[in-house]
Amino acid sequence: MTGPEPYRTRIDVDLRRHGTPPLAELRAHIRVMLAAEDPECVEDVELLTTELVTNAYDHGVRPLFARLWRPDHSKVIRLEVDDSDSSHLPVIGVSRFGSNRGRGLVMVDQLAQRWGSKVRTWGKTIWAEVASTAVTPA
Repeated sequence: MTGPEPYRTRIDVDLRRHGTPPLAELRAHIRVMLAAEDPECVEDVELLTTELVTNAYDHGVRPLFARLWRPDHSKVIRLEVDDSDSSHLPVIGVSRFGSNRGRGLVMVDQLAQRWGSKVRTWGKTIWAEVASTAVTPA
């Protein structure tokens, strides 16, 4: 991935290249991409990204990609995280790591306008959407 660009409408990160979640790198790209957004919106996207990417590392078999994008002229910011495990879909409030975990998707459910999962032939995509507060650049 190259450096962040202002007004970019898409970020793609290859998670296969990272042994641990590249959260600081992702947050830096988010802040640049969403510079025209309300700070609360940016914070929500950062939190959602942190949670979904961390979940891919903790619960997925092998994290693959993270994408953040805003379709042209859309008022939605969409985050997608892929991993190679299609047999375990996320469940709110449930963690294989015990009772002191499992609250992350509760937060995702509260912060995201919508969220869900899609089973693919190669694994799954977990996605979340947040309402954009900015006017998209021409």
